[in-house]
Amino acid sequence: MLQVYLTDLQSYNEGDLVGRWIQLPDEPSNISQAISEVLAEGESTSGSSHHEEYFITDYEWVDISLFKVEEYSNIFELNSAIQALESLEVYQHKALAFLMSEGLAGDIYDAVEKVDDVVIHENQSMVDIAYSLIEECYSLDKVPDLIANHIDYEGIAIDLMLEGNYYHVDNDVYEYIS
Repeated sequence: MLQVYLTDLQSYNEGDLVGRWIQLPDEPSNISQAISEVLAEGESTSGSSHHEEYFITDYEWVDISLFKVEEYSNIFELNSAIQALESLEVYQHKALAFLMSEGLAGDIYDAVEKVDDVVIHENQSMVDIAYSLIEECYSLDKVPDLIANHIDYEGIAIDLMLEGNYYHVDNDVYEYIS
């Protein structure tokens, strides 16, 4: 789901890039072992001892970019957050990424709890959503054409956007039901 490149900080400060890619989520013992191996390799490369710190110099999301990873993120907390994401469906990952990017969730755990409050209208415009909403609420086939042909769907779409519950992201519209 997420790959991070752990780098020995002391070696990096001395001009050497010593590190390795690890895949998250993983067992904490495997992560601890990877950190130990990176720091040990840094010690042997530089000839100095007591390498104690690491940081993340790069990261890659495997399927969808869910949130930004900071250089000094706690790798174990990051692993725990990624484990929490494993229970989510693929469409919920898009909702989670939306919540994080729009600042509608305080952290990853808050976003996981809010994913069911997001409706994703894929490849639709706000006019499409306005039309669907009117159709759903008023069954347009029962409304005379004289009235149905004069409904201002663009105006309704603008009003819906102004309510603050709809967000355009790429070609989709996200509806956040708070």
